[in-house]
Amino acid sequence: MTKLTTAISAIAFFFAAHAGLACDYPAKVSIADGSKATKEEMIASQSAVKKYVADMEAYLACIVDAEKTAVASMEELTPEAEQQRTEMLDKKYNAAVEEMERMAADFNAEVQAYKARDNS
Repeated sequence: MTKLTTAISAIAFFFAAHAGLACDYPAKVSIADGSKATKEEMIASQSAVKKYVADMEAYLACIVDAEKTAVASMEELTPEAEQQRTEMLDKKYNAAVEEMERMAADFNAEVQAYKARDNS
């Protein structure tokens, strides 16, 4: 019985994962090299990073909504399957947040390089 439940949960997970593909993961943006960039290039990078963050926030909301919809459409969901789904969503969500934080940190490092060069 447990193998059957596991198999059904796995199949449901894969169908739900397919539904999650409707959420588009934002592409990384290029950040100008602060040690060489012009002010205009740094401003363009800032705009690109802000758009990336907004797109990533929309992606995060989308995957949460998609998961809620997928779970609501399931007739039976075992506690084990629900926990597995929650863990997978948490991993996707946390990975996206980490990528967003990395992008912000990279941009801030280039801003510091730009300011250090500008103050020389």
